[in-house]
Amino acid sequence: MTQIKLIPLQEEDREQFIKDNQWAFKYGATEEFGMRDDHYEEDDQIISRETIERCIDEGDAYRIMADDKKAGGVIVHTNGNEGELDLLFTLPECHSKGIGYGAWCEIERMYPDIEVWETVTPYFETRNIHFYVNRCGFHIVEFYNSHHPDPNDPEMAQEMDEQFPDGMFRFEKRMK
Repeated sequence: MTQIKLIPLQEEDREQFIKDNQWAFKYGATEEFGMRDDHYEEDDQIISRETIERCIDEGDAYRIMADDKKAGGVIVHTNGNEGELDLLFTLPECHSKGIGYGAWCEIERMYPDIEVWETVTPYFETRNIHFYVNRCGFHIVEFYNSHHPDPNDPEMAQEMDEQFPDGMFRFEKRMK
């Protein structure tokens, strides 16, 4: 069985973490399943450097290690008893090996005081939807689109029309 560890992101690994994140998101959206969506945040990237850097700077970033090898990354943001999964990615060569699920289990173990976790994913990311709902126990609680933008981020409406015209699902997981 693969041993999964979450190691706090080191400054010297920051640049590679960003590149790995962008590659994993781009691979998931285009390479693995064919071109499904050609709306990018920046320079042919599904997720911009600015977005990743903001998440790193505002949250807790970890490198996912599988048997002591880099396998992906995760960034969470917590506030009291609420947590947000900002980013979770596994490198394409690590897909379908239980690494993402193992990383999520580690997050739950590391943050036992969180009562509700939240995350979002684009409508077209069926792999992510399966992962969050069927593997990790999240529930879809809201569907953001141009007619119903995130009330906590009203500026997102225009961005959604441009980058995610089909919308985004918001997920919650209430811990026991």
